[in-house]
Amino acid sequence: MRTVVLGCGYVGLELGRQLRDRGHDVVGVRRSDAGLDAVADAGLDPVRADVTDPESLSDVPDADWLVFAASSGGRGADAARRVFVRGLENAVEAFAGRDDPPERLVYTSSTGVYGDHGGDWVDEDTRIEPTTEKTQVLAEAEDVALSAPFPSAVARFAGLYGPDRYRLGRYLTGPVTEGYLNMVHRADAAGAVRFALEEAIDGVVLIVDDEPVSKWEFADWLADECGVDRPPKRTKEDRLDAGDLSEAARRRILTSKRCSNRRLRELGYEFTYPTYREGYRAAIDDYCDD
Repeated sequence: MRTVVLGCGYVGLELGRQLRDRGHDVVGVRRSDAGLDAVADAGLDPVRADVTDPESLSDVPDADWLVFAASSGGRGADAARRVFVRGLENAVEAFAGRDDPPERLVYTSSTGVYGDHGGDWVDEDTRIEPTTEKTQVLAEAEDVALSAPFPSAVARFAGLYGPDRYRLGRYLTGPVTEGYLNMVHRADAAGAVRFALEEAIDGVVLIVDDEPVSKWEFADWLADECGVDRPPKRTKEDRLDAGDLSEAARRRILTSKRCSNRRLRELGYEFTYPTYREGYRAAIDDYCDD
């Protein structure tokens, strides 16, 4: 199958490598020279295009499978809407209008669309309540994906980690504010999208590992494994009382939930890194070697 990955970045490159290794053709679409170089270095076919520029999408070849994994570059809600909503609409329209439209679309979203659930468990049946402009945009984009004129799935990623995104310094140094971590290693984020494509999975799927963990518990485990003192802790109230927080940071602190991967497990996906213990092993070994 030919897969076109629009926004072939941190997860997209790993997805492309996994698909390539399984005999599929992969086109990685980026809008910058540096991005195209990374696509080529991964052994994928690089194509320059920008989802916010509909005309540029005519340079992208037809796709059997289409993956929308573009990033807004960490910018605000307006930029996010241009990429995630308008960009996805552009992509759906461009590929749906072709003589050979895609057989399947996967849009990569975020568990941030759930908002705050007071530490309770959430799954695909839980009502989403986005609390920020950016997560509201992600929810809008999910609607665009699920209403596409070809079968589609929404992959809601938990917090991504892996090569270049291990957060040892943050959790070893502290102070660590209480709350839950919902995580998934990049290899499994990409693997779950690959699985959704190959197994023709529709609808919403949470992409999260087996064990959401409290930040305090994770920080203590990480310190013990690295052989250093456990970091200082602080409550949410202590952090909120500090008075140096942006509104977005306050919302993140007040947002708490535990994400369930039951559907993904029941569908048959097998994790490479079922929990943070396996996923952080390489980073811990590197830390100890240094």
